[in-house]
Amino acid sequence: MTVPADGLPARVRIHEVGARDGLQNEKTAVPTEVKAEFIRRLADAGLTTIEATSFVHPKWVPQLADAEQLFPMVSGLGGVRLPVLVPNLRGLDRALALGAREVAVFASATETFARANLNRTLDESLSVFEPVVRQARDAGAHVRGYVSMCFGDPWEGAVPLDQVVRVCRALRDMGCDELSLGDTIGVATPGHVRALLTGLNAAGVPTDVIGVHFHDTYGQALANTHAALLHGVSTVDASAGGLGGCPYAKSATGNLATEDLVWMLRGLGIDTGVDLGRLVATSTWMAGHLGRPSPSRTVRALSHEDTEEH
Repeated sequence: MTVPADGLPARVRIHEVGARDGLQNEKTAVPTEVKAEFIRRLADAGLTTIEATSFVHPKWVPQLADAEQLFPMVSGLGGVRLPVLVPNLRGLDRALALGAREVAVFASATETFARANLNRTLDESLSVFEPVVRQARDAGAHVRGYVSMCFGDPWEGAVPLDQVVRVCRALRDMGCDELSLGDTIGVATPGHVRALLTGLNAAGVPTDVIGVHFHDTYGQALANTHAALLHGVSTVDASAGGLGGCPYAKSATGNLATEDLVWMLRGLGIDTGVDLGRLVATSTWMAGHLGRPSPSRTVRALSHEDTEEH
């Protein structure tokens, strides 16, 4: 039953990360054609923003070493935004050469994670991103800035709000069009989410450039998403089937499952443009290729219903 609630956006844009953030955490590489078909099926289910791959060095993320082969296989999907991750100028050049027009850089809100993930201090990593963002913008590309460890860090513990705000403000100042706030180890709670969003607004970062990226480590991803929606956020990252985590943060479990998100939004009367049945079928198909069931509760529930009906 659809029961709308006051104070929520009429539409939410889902930033689908399963094909990149999800598959990069698999122990073995998924065949390129399977990745391409996954993206096509996600698009057919109605997702209009699908993060396709990452142009990082294969040494660091071997699961995405086929970026040059994959991107041309899906770049012709009409009406679908296909952002890609670029860690440096070399990665940006590779992406732009293939026609990518949306890119993302990946920053950290903490020193320890910056060193673990980027092998640099926090400020050094930001200085590396500055020419990447500038050249991407000069090329007419849309730039997203990911900020990891916004709510907690496995080494440093709680992350001060003003520290997160400083990093977000720096990314905006260098030209990022939008920001994605990452709860990399899944420790956020709704009040914390609202406090950070309020702090960002006070620092001049408008809500309409903010997306949220929650992990479900403690079962809080949907509650945190709802808190962000109440604040006016209308871009939510999610991963089909709940795939993914973070290879550099051992306590990080899967991303918020896209199906679970769509189920909640549909019940609230919020438009996403996503066909839930097709999405569930897509995640079930991918789970078969990965050899394990989807962790998404909605995928399991609806797949069980389909099995009972047949």
